[in-house]
Amino acid sequence: MEPQAKQAVLEEDPEQLHRGLQLVGGLGPVVFNLALFCWFWGQWSVLFALAGVWAVLGFVNVLLVEWVTRWRGRGVAEWVRMLANLAGSVVGGVVTHWHPLAWVFVPYSLLLFSGMDRWVRLRTGVYLGGVAAAALLTGAEGGVTLAFVLIGVFGFLVSEKRITTLRGVLGQALRQREELERAHRALEQSHGELEAAHQELQQLHQRALEQERLSSLGMLAAGVAHEINNPMSFVTSNVNSMLRDLRDEPNLSEVMKEYVDDVLPATLDGIKRVNTIVGDLRRFARGDPEAHTSYDLDTEVETALRIAQGQLSHVRVEKELGGVGRSVGRPRQLVQVMVNLLVNAGQATASGGVVRIRTRREEHHIHVEVRDTGAGMSEETKRHLFEPFFTTKASGEGTGLGLSVVHGIVKSHGGRIEVESEEGQGTCFKVRLPLVPPLLQYEPSTDGGMRRRKV
Repeated sequence: MEPQAKQAVLEEDPEQLHRGLQLVGGLGPVVFNLALFCWFWGQWSVLFALAGVWAVLGFVNVLLVEWVTRWRGRGVAEWVRMLANLAGSVVGGVVTHWHPLAWVFVPYSLLLFSGMDRWVRLRTGVYLGGVAAAALLTGAEGGVTLAFVLIGVFGFLVSEKRITTLRGVLGQALRQREELERAHRALEQSHGELEAAHQELQQLHQRALEQERLSSLGMLAAGVAHEINNPMSFVTSNVNSMLRDLRDEPNLSEVMKEYVDDVLPATLDGIKRVNTIVGDLRRFARGDPEAHTSYDLDTEVETALRIAQGQLSHVRVEKELGGVGRSVGRPRQLVQVMVNLLVNAGQATASGGVVRIRTRREEHHIHVEVRDTGAGMSEETKRHLFEPFFTTKASGEGTGLGLSVVHGIVKSHGGRIEVESEEGQGTCFKVRLPLVPPLLQYEPSTDGGMRRRKV
């Protein structure tokens, strides 16, 4: 709790205590006035004077003091109350010739003055001094005056001590409440931190499982590619030997000539395509760390298109390769970026749609754009697009890691990736990469390749 707030509560609670005392304390004047009325019954001038004092003090204490409190504060209101009670005590004492029942009002009033603010003692002194002076000047007996003044003083001191003790107890209770609130906030904060740590641990565990599964799939793909590569080497060698031998034969039938001219060359083109795909798959599935090397982006785009062609068979693929030349980076990772973007584009586009990939080069950067005519994305999807494990696919159809990995690879190359998409209008991913990642000692050479910078 702030110090100002604590002080406000300490001020407010005695104020409420004061109001409660006023309600109870109001019974005293009623009883004393009834006793005075009974004692002086028949002395109508005294009774009228007492009734007037009672009415004025009732108005001041019930209405005027509260109004002054709202507009000028409690301190000013207590001065008004004290002066009104001083005047009432003097008038009541004079008209009753300072009867003991009139004197009782003096110590009784002081019980209600104590403990309210720092001026209370000054007001008490003014009140007692004023009443005593008026009493002595108007013929009151000195001994009685002194007796009631002393009763008022010590009654005030006892009441003030009681109020001070109550304030101390209240302050201690407030400190304890503050400590409990602080402990409660700390407990809530610790609970929130534990909950966040638990969620993060769950995410890390899930990510590790997905990574292990993807790693296993990569190893499986590399193994399959390796097993396919060996027999394809025999097939390639044998078909080449067959074609070469048949071309050396002078007398071939028309059927065999057709094999030499059309069938076997077409078969070799198919075998070459299979070998290329197998080589791309082996290179793509490798798990060993990849060093920065010089690469041709357009060549890597062709590789990505071959790997992703199974996911693009239902759409028309358009490519616009700008002859961007050579750059430095990790080409296998960049193939992974483009495969992910192409596969996502194919999955988001219905049959008969278009997926377009385009490359171009600026002075110090190269650009890749993958655009589709698919369903597009909402603003909510775009906000979470690159977060790990975020996916809009059905359960079991996606891990939510593809675009997160893409974002990480592009960032590690010192580039950036942007997305433009509207629902029903398709999507365009734009990747911007530097020719050389930051901190690498390479630069473009005059022949269009890359060379080490001279230090």
